[in-house]
This record gives sequence, structure tokens and C-alpha cells, in this order.
Amino acid sequence: MKKARRLLRPIGAVLATAAVLVALGFVERNVDRTPVSALKITVKGGEGVHFVDEAMVRRNVLDQGTSVMGVPLGDLDVPGIEERLRNDPSVASAEVYHTMDGVLHVSVVQREPVVRVFNQDGTSFYIDSEGWTMPTSAHYTARVLVVTGALNEPGVRDGVHSVYGPDSMQQVLLSDDIHRLAMHIRQDPLWNALIDQVVVDPYGDLELIPKVGAQRIMLGDGTELAPRFEKLRLFYRKGIPQADWRRYARIDLRFADQVVCTKRTTP
Repeated sequence: MKKARRLLRPIGAVLATAAVLVALGFVERNVDRTPVSALKITVKGGEGVHFVDEAMVRRNVLDQGTSVMGVPLGDLDVPGIEERLRNDPSVASAEVYHTMDGVLHVSVVQREPVVRVFNQDGTSFYIDSEGWTMPTSAHYTARVLVVTGALNEPGVRDGVHSVYGPDSMQQVLLSDDIHRLAMHIRQDPLWNALIDQVVVDPYGDLELIPKVGAQRIMLGDGTELAPRFEKLRLFYRKGIPQADWRRYARIDLRFADQVVCTKRTTP
């Protein structure tokens, strides 16, 4: 009897497993036939960023003008929906999935611009926090650092690209320096509050334009950002309180271990 019981146990386990698999297959077939009954859309991103909204996401969920509402879950082209969403240059990532109750969940993360670049020819584009170019929007303008001057950066004319990409042209472009500068300013509360514009001169040097005062701060070629900004911080703490900052037309940070100031020639 004991031997028979030992033999029956694995048989019972096999039968139980088979029953579960059959039940799961039945449930899956039923779910596949369940029509889409609702859309639940979530749009995430940095605070105050509004390049993507629910209406835009809803439009991208439509395929050639045909709504997904009522479509059996098993007939949905989930990878295709995700690809359409990701093809939007303002979208960093997208995830689409459905639940057994017929709800189609769409989660989108917006890309977060940190700087806007204006070329000499009037074209402009953003660079996001990850170093990818992104186009401007006719419906929303991000309040970010602005860079102007002697620039002819490719932006998004040839498609969205990384400013750190393996491109031989990177040696003559400034977008990577601009992104590093924007991130450095953004991550420091003092500089983020003080500086909202940068001008690039014909030699590729960067000039900071503070929100207060009329000085131009000569930063240089975009290298050694940390020590140069630290010199500026010390100058504001110790140098400016001892003199009238309105007397200075230019603050030069390009020289090692010193800050060179040029006085105004007019009151």
C-alpha cells in the first residue's frame, strides 16, 4: 500500500500541473478575447516640463486613425504602439501593457531639456539632461539656460543624436561643452539662480551673462569648469563685498589661480 501511494504521488503532481496549465491556457484565451475597455495614461517628467501631454499620447495610441477601444487584447500591436511613442523626439521612454480587465496602460517619460541652443542662422534646439538633442515645440517653451553667439551646431536637422556621439565632427562642435556647462550650472543652486544666458565668441570661448549686473564672465573653452566656477564663487564672497560690483565690465576666469577684472570706462 505504501509503495502504491509513493507511485501515486508523482502521478498526482503531474495531473495537478497539467490542470493548472489547462486553466492558465483557458484564462489566457479569454483575456485575449477581452476588448479594450479603457485607457490609463501616465505622463512623467521633470517639474514644469510639458512637451508631452495626455492628448498627444492618446493620438499616438491610435493606429491610422483607428481607436484601440474595443479591440481584443490579443489583437493589439503593443510593440508597435510603444515604437510610435518612442519615435516622438520628446519621449525618453514608453511602456505599454494591459490588464485582465481590459484596461490598456500607457506610461510615458518625457525627456528633460537643460539648455536651448540658438544658431547664427536662427535655428534652435534643446539638449536634454542625458545629452540628446531634441526639437523645440510650437506649444511649449522650456525655461532653461540659453546659449547664443557664433554657433552652427547640427541640432536635430539630421535627426535626434547624442552630443557625445562617435562623430569626427565632434572635434569642431561645441554641443558637448555646452551640455557639460548646462549640467554644471543646473546642479549648483547659486549658478542656477544667477546665470541664464551664455554667449559663444568667434573663438569658441564661453561668456556667462548673469541675471544681475552687467558684467560678462569669461569662462574660456569649457574645460576645467569646477576650478573656474570655484574661483568665481570666492570672488563673489570676498572680492565683490569690498568693492562696487557695478564698476566691473568683465570678470575673466581663464587664467590659473586668479580672477582678472576689467573696470568700466564709463560710469
